[in-house]
Amino acid sequence: MKRRRETEKQSSSELRSVIEELSLLAVMNHRHHDPAVLVADDPKNVTHLPLKPFLSLCNFLLHLLDKIGPTMVVLRQDISRNIQRLEKVHESDPKVYSNVVEILKKESKEGTSRKVASSSKAFLWLTRCLDFTVNLLELIGKDNGVDMEKAVEEAYESTLKPWHGWISSTAYRVARKLVPDNKTMIEILVSESKDEETLKDDIKTFTTLLIPLLDEIHSILGTYNLDRLKAT
Repeated sequence: MKRRRETEKQSSSELRSVIEELSLLAVMNHRHHDPAVLVADDPKNVTHLPLKPFLSLCNFLLHLLDKIGPTMVVLRQDISRNIQRLEKVHESDPKVYSNVVEILKKESKEGTSRKVASSSKAFLWLTRCLDFTVNLLELIGKDNGVDMEKAVEEAYESTLKPWHGWISSTAYRVARKLVPDNKTMIEILVSESKDEETLKDDIKTFTTLLIPLLDEIHSILGTYNLDRLKAT
């Protein structure tokens, strides 16, 4: 029981930590440019997108998936593999590749951005996983009594499915049938010291901060002709 309380407390602190990073990133973006103008006008003007805060978001997804258990192993493997690809590029030149845009520029010039194991594709699929997460959390935030399997299906249909081929769709269809029930999922998200109302507030803060960032990222991906790529 003590171990469970410690695990739930860690989950809460991880969520709060990610929210803090998103808040700082929003302040940085506001200082350097107006995202709304750039997204609507010319995404090529966006020259800096810090890699580390982005990877922190993705590692938070891994943390949640670990708590959910083996039912989401396919998604977890994809996220982990793509994080590692971006980390490897960053390690090759931390000063330059602390900026995701520089990674996209590099592979675009080399003509490697559309290759299966490219960092550009890794960035694309991590972004789409974050799209899925935001959509799912919004559904839970609106109704924490929502049928979890149906919520996962709805989030998947509107975010990942349009880009999945037959193999990927089949794998996710199987995983969807194994998602935890509503009670278990809420227990995973809520720490012992917080109630469900606090969870709703945290989800709202998290999604409110993340959605504008994802909008900007999708505009950048479009600039490099990566936003329409599909899986097998």
